Amino acid sequence: MMDRTDFGYEQVAPDEKTRRVRGVFDSVAGKYDLMNDLMSGGLHRAWKRFAIELSGVRAGSRVLDLAGGTGDLARLFASRAGKTGTVVHTDINGAMLAAGRDKLLDQGIVLPTAKCNAEALPFAPRSFDIVAIAFGLRNVTRKDRALAEMRRVLAPGGAALVLEFSRVWAPLAPAYDWYSFHVLPRLGKLVANDEASYRYLAESIRMHPDQEALRQMMSAAGFDRVDVHNLSAGVVALHVGRVY
Repeated sequence: MMDRTDFGYEQVAPDEKTRRVRGVFDSVAGKYDLMNDLMSGGLHRAWKRFAIELSGVRAGSRVLDLAGGTGDLARLFASRAGKTGTVVHTDINGAMLAAGRDKLLDQGIVLPTAKCNAEALPFAPRSFDIVAIAFGLRNVTRKDRALAEMRRVLAPGGAALVLEFSRVWAPLAPAYDWYSFHVLPRLGKLVANDEASYRYLAESIRMHPDQEALRQMMSAAGFDRVDVHNLSAGVVALHVGRVY
């Protein structure tokens, strides 16, 4: 039984991590999209489009968007799945889910929306062709359970996409560390009035499994094949787990 887990560089009880992660996203929901653009120089949009292209989603696809937040991936999936497809937009955080639902509605997109925990999905086995989680897995307390749940709800021939910050190319690490621990928290303070949440962001990236460790975790969760794609020199990696 797990009795301690990481919250950034701290070791806390699992329930404490869940509570504190909820607090982070309650705090930043209103400025989440703006901060993403500022922090990444807009690159997060290209990373997400790359994931969509590799997903193979097409008209009629059944898609589950986990930790879908403000709806960027859900919107892109919906444009590909079309009227004959289904895209379910989910998040464990009510504030983020509401922000995403409202943004999608403003764009004329109406999707099924559900508040749910990635570690215990309320969906039947083999319900989806694509399951995706973008920049959310590192906030999950029991990542192995979430990956197993993603595998459970995938139909044969389906794919799970994990888009997440990862291990940057070693020569760039000093500059990346400086940016992460000096610029990001200050940007968070200026724009979102929340320095601590963006310091947690920098720490959580360092505590998240690197490319190979996550590939092995996905294999252990039952995926038949796992491909890894490094983006922006490993700042971000896309893991694609296939089910045959």
